[in-house]
Amino acid sequence: MASERPADTVAASATPSSAPRPNDALARSPLPHSSLPIDAALPDLRAALARSNAAVLVAPPGAGKTTRVPLDLLQASWLGTAKIILLEPRRLAARAAAERMAGTLGERVGDTIGLRVRLGSKISSRTRIEVVTEGVFGRMILDDPELSGVGAVLFDEFHERSLDADFGLALALDAQAALRDDLRILVMSATLDGARVARLLGDAPVVASDGRAFPVETRYADRDPNRRIEDAMADAILRALRADPGSVLAFLPGQGEIRRVATSLEGRVGPEVAIAPLYGALTPAEQDRAVARAGPGARKVVLATSIAETSLTIEGVRIVVDSGLARVPVYEPGLGLTRLVTARASRASVDQRRGRAGRTEPGVCWRLWAEAGTSALEPFTRPEIVSADLAGLVLDCAEWGVTDPGTLAFLDPPPAPALKEARAMLRDLDAIDADGRLTETGRRLRALPLPPRLARMVVAAADFGAATAAADLAAVLVERGLGGDAVDLADRVERYRRDRGQRAADMRRMAQGWARSASPSGTRATSDPAAGALLALAYPDRVAKARGRDGEFVMANGRAGRLDPASPLAREPFLVVADVVGAAGNARILAAAAIDLDAIEAAFADRIEGVTQVTFDGAARALRARSLRRLGAITLGERTRPVPADLDSARVLARGIASLGLERLPWTPALTQWRARIAFLRAAEGGDWPDLADATLTETIEDWLAPALVGRLGLDAVSAADLGEALHELLPWPLRARLDTQAPTHVEVPTGSRIPIDYETEGGPVLAVRVQELFGLATHPTVGRVPLVLHLLSPGHRPVQITRDLPGFWRGSWSAVRTEMRGRYPRHPWPENPLEAPPTRRAKPRGT
Repeated sequence: MASERPADTVAASATPSSAPRPNDALARSPLPHSSLPIDAALPDLRAALARSNAAVLVAPPGAGKTTRVPLDLLQASWLGTAKIILLEPRRLAARAAAERMAGTLGERVGDTIGLRVRLGSKISSRTRIEVVTEGVFGRMILDDPELSGVGAVLFDEFHERSLDADFGLALALDAQAALRDDLRILVMSATLDGARVARLLGDAPVVASDGRAFPVETRYADRDPNRRIEDAMADAILRALRADPGSVLAFLPGQGEIRRVATSLEGRVGPEVAIAPLYGALTPAEQDRAVARAGPGARKVVLATSIAETSLTIEGVRIVVDSGLARVPVYEPGLGLTRLVTARASRASVDQRRGRAGRTEPGVCWRLWAEAGTSALEPFTRPEIVSADLAGLVLDCAEWGVTDPGTLAFLDPPPAPALKEARAMLRDLDAIDADGRLTETGRRLRALPLPPRLARMVVAAADFGAATAAADLAAVLVERGLGGDAVDLADRVERYRRDRGQRAADMRRMAQGWARSASPSGTRATSDPAAGALLALAYPDRVAKARGRDGEFVMANGRAGRLDPASPLAREPFLVVADVVGAAGNARILAAAAIDLDAIEAAFADRIEGVTQVTFDGAARALRARSLRRLGAITLGERTRPVPADLDSARVLARGIASLGLERLPWTPALTQWRARIAFLRAAEGGDWPDLADATLTETIEDWLAPALVGRLGLDAVSAADLGEALHELLPWPLRARLDTQAPTHVEVPTGSRIPIDYETEGGPVLAVRVQELFGLATHPTVGRVPLVLHLLSPGHRPVQITRDLPGFWRGSWSAVRTEMRGRYPRHPWPENPLEAPPTRRAKPRGT
């Protein structure tokens, strides 16, 4: 989980003690007397931590808690000679806090105040307060669960609820309960449910500071939802510059929007207005320029992500323009992908942003939404733990000796589906065993301050002498902006290797350390594989194949992604995808590397499956078979082959026939009648008789028809006998005899003729018979107790009457029918009393 490891660590020799020792720096330079709002709360906070080993401090932005509280606690008697650890959510905030406190003491960072981040740590034997990023703290406590020499851990800006902060607090509480009951834990936040956190800390006391903020006027400018956010923000910034004096802090969701707004503002602002981007991937020098006050007579427009919401005071800002949007990570456990989505910021977040305008003087906040929309925002930012990839968390918990992270004290428990996916992924990496315990491979992964996938890449590459190449690739993936922002990671690595800047140099030293740590004793770097071959070691599920259209790919995990068709990578047959953004139907690939088929074959020989795929060709009405070699959802190669004569193929044929329609089957009159007879009895008697309606037969066609189709290659090969065999199996044996007696196929009429019954009509079973064949029949024929619908026919087989009452017909309508038919068919008998006449199939003999 934690992706940072402290660099340039100096072991502390001091241990917690009850005897206070004055701090030399504090003695030389006492705390300044300039009043800050937090000062009024410091006595209560000191008292709370004197009687309890945990506390919660709630103080609004600008109160001074970040820099004042650690310096004040440094003089506490319970601290003795031990250190204070101050956690900050980002490197920018950590550097700013360290420099501010060191400046207060008239020192440089690295003396009393130290800084411990992934790049550029400054710690000495004199350091009493270490400002560290949250990820670094996770590594510190895992490496030293007792936190030797540390007397207090302060979690600043805890309301941001990063996964690293939640995990760090859970481990600190566990260590406090089991190993260090004298360890003080202080959770500090500007917007937080203090009572809820206090319960997590064992009903710890809550200290509140009213804070101090200058009045901020809020103005709403509802944005047209069909207009691009960059265009709306550029116009709002220009409007704000015209309306009020001072510098502007504009909040945008991400780097792309920041760059586009900066481009839009160029040439539209005067020379006295500087445009300054501010986001995590910038170098420290670039970030410092954004935070610094504008020169005399000058103004600044700082275009920032949510990095500027808390912890920083940007000098001269009295205008905030808020897009109301934020980029948040959303993990999809089923695909093993974390994607960044643009979402509405929370109410707490937009309130924090608004407060930046009143940090040093009265200000103005422009919001790009309707005033009524504020109440619809979520109250707080969603904790990262509920939507993050938890593989790193599970691995770190295994190092801690905990196989179930849910047993630790988290403010919000990690979701079970994400934990299940994380365990499965770590098992696939051979990092944990079936019981969730760390394996030897897992220990090698844990030795690297990298996410598990990238650690696995470096460790696996080290085994064949490519650790350095893998570490370089990992470096550009974990350090945003390093090597540029090209989609092609091979290009980024080359740029990073040529970069002579300080950040790149620091990162290269760190990457070299990863390579040495991962390499078995005596192994030397001997190869420099292509970036795609290395990346596949980390993301086997994201090997992707082109889908035939420029820039469209499908990954082994089934997810689709696209590239700009102009990108050189768009013409590659195979890629490995490291980063993707957007919804499943419109996902954009942000980082990838090309890989060739030979490399895929070599890397995944044990994962590639040979399968036979049988499909139904609707045009030919026949089966087709192909032999496929697949890696997950992608096909690496195929060839035609004979269709297997098995039940699976028969099921495919059955489904194909269903798609064409059941009427395409070789129905005979006898089969059609058989089906109708059963339908008649089902309607008359109920559910003992099977449902043979079209909808039911279509839905269940694989069950009833497929067994009769084994060995058949197409619809044309299906015979009426095959269909009859399949249909007759649907009728249970006990009902077969009843079918013939209760719904016979024919009726024998007085002439001895056996006339078929038509069961398909809606009005009931029909018997179509020439009227002369019924002479002498005094009762109406029935099927069971159901009267047949008699279609009485002329000698020419044309209907003359339809009746359900034959005796009544003889008594009534027969006379009129007789009169009409005698003239039309004079050679046939038309007796006055048909009940006394003999039935006949013949005409009268000539001459009679």
